[in-house]
Amino acid sequence: MAMKTVWIVLLCLFVIAQADQGGFDVRHHLSTVTRYSVSKDVTQNLIEGSKVPSECTPIHLNLVARHGTRSPTKKRLRELENLAGRLKELVRDAEARNLPSDKIPGWLGKWVSPWQGKVKGGELIRQGEDELYQLGVRVRERFPTLFEEDYHPDVYTIRATQIPRASASAVAFGMGLFSEKGDLGPGRNRAFAVTSENRASDTKLRFFECCQNYKSYRKAKEPAVDKLKEPVLNKITASVVKRYGLSFTKQDVSSLWFLCKQEASLLNVTNQSCELFTPSEVALLEWADDLEVFILKGYGNSLNYKMGVPLLEDVLHSMEAAIKAREVPLLEDVLHSMEAAIKAREENLPPGSYEKARLRFAHAETIVPFSCLLGLFLDASEFEKIQKEKPLELPPQPPKTRDFKGSTMAPFGGNNMLVLYSCPAASSPKYFVQVLHNEHPIAVPGCDGKDFCPLEDFKAKVVTPHLKHAFDNLCNANLDDPKQNHPSVSKPEIRLSIIVCFLFVCPLATV
Repeated sequence: MAMKTVWIVLLCLFVIAQADQGGFDVRHHLSTVTRYSVSKDVTQNLIEGSKVPSECTPIHLNLVARHGTRSPTKKRLRELENLAGRLKELVRDAEARNLPSDKIPGWLGKWVSPWQGKVKGGELIRQGEDELYQLGVRVRERFPTLFEEDYHPDVYTIRATQIPRASASAVAFGMGLFSEKGDLGPGRNRAFAVTSENRASDTKLRFFECCQNYKSYRKAKEPAVDKLKEPVLNKITASVVKRYGLSFTKQDVSSLWFLCKQEASLLNVTNQSCELFTPSEVALLEWADDLEVFILKGYGNSLNYKMGVPLLEDVLHSMEAAIKAREVPLLEDVLHSMEAAIKAREENLPPGSYEKARLRFAHAETIVPFSCLLGLFLDASEFEKIQKEKPLELPPQPPKTRDFKGSTMAPFGGNNMLVLYSCPAASSPKYFVQVLHNEHPIAVPGCDGKDFCPLEDFKAKVVTPHLKHAFDNLCNANLDDPKQNHPSVSKPEIRLSIIVCFLFVCPLATV
């Protein structure tokens, strides 16, 4: 009887241990390298959606999406090739020091890069194609009345940056959206147009590459960000060296963390490089990645997201009235598409004569700033600060919780949708906007913490406060010249307890 009790206790302990181990999934902690399927249904900052009155109908949809899962870039491919040689060197050194073989992870000395021999990288991979294809299918199923018409490029506008992985994502999405709508092949596909701006002048989707002041800010700030991340890397390096007895350097740990993210996200492999780190170490490494995004691309500096105002305006104008003849940037683009839809509605224009969806495909450096312009992942007091161009506190270090995470804000395929609804003429107001993040309703501080609010409130509280500065003045004025009339640019408070919130990147390398 006593032996039976012992076995029961041991079995219970084993089950508990397995449950604890199974409760942590590294694939949820990869910052902006997280797969869309992993992140899409995470409940962080999501709310129970507003009950849209049944008599209200969607009349226009704006989509701003990141490209799907991609392969490592050319520079990172070289880093992984070098890592393979470095790991073999570390194993030889351990053997020379007679380190017990059972202390060395078995895969370490035999590892070769899965991308060995590749000379080009950064392309959309098959999983990324499927992410965007399935997103297109779901969008059509969710808003059938918006996509019931025959395709015309002026009715369904599809835009992408000139970077191939973004345009390929647009194609994959369109194939899902318009599947069984044509006569091409067994899938009854149809051709559709994807347009792009020159990357040197694309102020709607690649504003981070067109904004000279942002480029200067980023270049000057990157060394300070590296300094902020250094204590985390030093601490984890010391722990990993002690745990395995191998002479890992800080650079080795950094490369192994990058490998972990690629293996877990692209290959679904979590039992090699990722197992070198404990869950608490993974949380710290994720936080360090998010910290960099916060400071260089997100809420850490108002310039990071203010330069995305052209996109925001375009979104709003697309809802409201005819698009102006002149070019307008990203925030502007959303606004213009809304305005056009309303004008067409009120003038009773026939179907097929006005735009019903404006679909954009870009990068993390686009989706993060755009999310910041909407005030996502902020409470009311933080939202008020960013509208006054005041700096926010850096995200708190684990184990403290934080709202701003790259894995939920800008995973591969991450997206924001703004849906314009028309409600009965007897209702007041008549037009409403619903905001969806990764296909789910999300709290918008400018809409009193709701996902659904009157268009006029959205314009007044979310869009208008950002429109104080022209893109050219913000990005190309000499900020050091007191004689020039330029906006104030908030400077993040650098403290020892730091954190991240991302937004755009300005160098030519795009996430």
